[in-house]
Amino acid sequence: MKPAPRFTPFFAFTFLLGLSCASSAQLPPSVGEQPLPSLAPLVERVSPAVVNIRVSQTVRTRSPYADEMFRRFFGLPDLPGGSQEVASAGSGVIVDAENGYILTNNHVVENANKIEVFLYNNDSLEAEVVGTDPATDIAVLKVEPDDLVEIPIGDSNELRVGDFVIAIGNPFGLGHTVTSGIVSALGRSGISRDGLEDFIQTDASINPGNSGGALVNMRGELVGINSAILSSTGGNIGIGFAVPTKIASTVMRQILEFGEVRRGLLGVTIQTVTPQTAEALGVSVKYGALVADVAPDSAAEEAGIKVGDIIVAVDGERIETNQDLATAIGLKGPGDRVRIEYVRDGDRRTATAVLQERTTMAGVGADIHPGLSGATFATVTGGDGGVEVTDVQPNSPAAQRGLRTGDVIIAANRVRVRDIESLQEIAERSDIIFLLVRRGDRQLMLQIR
Repeated sequence: MKPAPRFTPFFAFTFLLGLSCASSAQLPPSVGEQPLPSLAPLVERVSPAVVNIRVSQTVRTRSPYADEMFRRFFGLPDLPGGSQEVASAGSGVIVDAENGYILTNNHVVENANKIEVFLYNNDSLEAEVVGTDPATDIAVLKVEPDDLVEIPIGDSNELRVGDFVIAIGNPFGLGHTVTSGIVSALGRSGISRDGLEDFIQTDASINPGNSGGALVNMRGELVGINSAILSSTGGNIGIGFAVPTKIASTVMRQILEFGEVRRGLLGVTIQTVTPQTAEALGVSVKYGALVADVAPDSAAEEAGIKVGDIIVAVDGERIETNQDLATAIGLKGPGDRVRIEYVRDGDRRTATAVLQERTTMAGVGADIHPGLSGATFATVTGGDGGVEVTDVQPNSPAAQRGLRTGDVIIAANRVRVRDIESLQEIAERSDIIFLLVRRGDRQLMLQIR
């Protein structure tokens, strides 16, 4: 039986092998009097804006499980306990030549000790991380702005299924490689367990090492940052995913302005509406996000949202699932006004909510308990409080123990958790913590050692 497909970041643990170009059988310049179309002028214009990224990082192994994950996804031999220095290759896109800003994926530069950027002419520059956002898998780097070439950022909202696109990146550490295809689907989610997602799906051939590379439309504009593939082998099978520029641009703008991403808070607990739940509820709408709880004094309560309402659109964009709503709100900042369309008692209504600010403590997981390392938290305002998991780093202790982004911790060792401070007080008294977690419309117990 064939192994089930898996979603894999385009991250090749290998040394750069130098620049190369993909080639195929040569076509004649024309057939009779009719010249053949060529993407060469477009490729020549945008390729200098795509860079290869070499990262030196320390890989720490924590358990046989972690070793197995590295062997499966990255083709590495067994690693001894402790840590080991490795080199990895990815891609990036110059989007601001004047200031030296480069967009790439968070997982390309995560835990990097040193980042080296190779330009199209093979010149190398040392890069520093300006900021990262694991939830969208976007990172912003900066290099010295010396004779750089940038690519204009296009509007990914204008993409349609069937549009032609090209992908440029560094597959398998081979250097600049160009492939072409079409937009296969839009608005894909459920690719990453813990992310904010609205992926572009494409059949342009992309492989490990393409992470952070460019997805370009036929006008030579950047419309996506290549991020993940669906594959049973780790190689390309024609199903790739890119973070659209509407997300990447928003994240970059906040990182450059604040040094971090600040997300707005609506203050609702939600679950996906399916045809089955719609039938059980006796409602005609068979999609959307059902409001299961509204926090007191939250943006949602002030806008008039109530338990039982079904949110079907935010700022005109259709909401199919609870993940769609989490992404729509998560990409907006505190103070933003959002137009929410919802269904109540069979009537479609509209409300305007002014998003509040999350009270987030970044990196607090390791400070609370070693088993929570890799997670960040925010105190839930209103109601009985609680602690929301705002981010979980892949393969971190917190992730391995089952925590997910969006979980709300409501108790620890049978004691009510109202805020981060109360969670920390409980954790300080015990090496093992049993967390009672609310995930969507259900509760579960997680053991944290």
